[in-house]
Amino acid sequence: MTFVSSVLTASPVQRAASRSSVLAWLLVVAALIFLMTMVGGATRLTESGLSITQWKPISGMIPPLSDSDWQAEFDGYKQIPQFKLVRSDMDLSEFKGIFWWEWGHRLLARLIGAAFIIPALWFWARRDLKGAVGKWVLLATGFLALEPIVGWWMVASGLSERVEVAPQRLAAHLLIAAATYGAALAGAASFSNGGDAAPRARAPAALALLIYCQLGLGALAAGLRAGRLDNTWPLMEGRWIPGSIFPGAAPLAAMITDPATAQFDHRLFAYVVVIVASVLALISKRRGAVHLAALAWAQAALGVTTLLWSVPVPLGLAHQALALALFGAAVWHWRMSPAP
Repeated sequence: MTFVSSVLTASPVQRAASRSSVLAWLLVVAALIFLMTMVGGATRLTESGLSITQWKPISGMIPPLSDSDWQAEFDGYKQIPQFKLVRSDMDLSEFKGIFWWEWGHRLLARLIGAAFIIPALWFWARRDLKGAVGKWVLLATGFLALEPIVGWWMVASGLSERVEVAPQRLAAHLLIAAATYGAALAGAASFSNGGDAAPRARAPAALALLIYCQLGLGALAAGLRAGRLDNTWPLMEGRWIPGSIFPGAAPLAAMITDPATAQFDHRLFAYVVVIVASVLALISKRRGAVHLAALAWAQAALGVTTLLWSVPVPLGLAHQALALALFGAAVWHWRMSPAP
């Protein structure tokens, strides 16, 4: 009996085991992406992302092993504007502290690639990825392939003329990671529904999209360090609409160049997310919608606290973690909500 025919004639018990394996794999991949995003957030908050100035997909897995290796890495960092203009007093021991964050982030990304690709090939060969699940896995594959390219494009923006990465590239990097995470969860939810490809409700999909957009606005605010100004709430500069936003620039340009505008946009969109989540909970009265609304309120409260404390690293990471958890919950709720 050939391998393919053995798959096609698998017993119900074997098929159930295969389904459980695929579901566990997708959930593990989503968890690893969540972890990688948190390490990436720590890398950003500690301003460690430019400590490795070269992209070495294979040899870069091995960290410096000797004093000369460490000195070579440090010498490379000394050539970029961030060191020359901001950290010229840094010594080698301090450099090692930021290096390990970026190296760990890149290593985890490689591990996720292996944890995704190898099982995916196995499940495709066994014809376990069909219908809606297969489409979500293909989508996640595309995002996962794009992510390291965008990641290096982001890092490169801070190596020659800037002292930090470009905020719009930071946002793109986070959004692709979030899209991969969401696709993995959507595939897992589809598997939980027996591979159901039936239409899903539109309102939960709209909420998931709103939260996804809010993730991007949060990344722009983070890239511009917008959380470290106007640390008051609910007013900014003593006003509901501060006069400093959109300073002589087109609205879209101001979103990626002006910290006050980025913070205002992030605040405003947070209100939209909370209102929409609350309305959906009241209308649908589904347990998942109620839980999602409660999570949105918790995230808003944490965001306000993080702002009032000027974004200390622990609160900043907690805010990012809860944002990603909210997005994941929204995706799961959407995929589990059939159209009326």
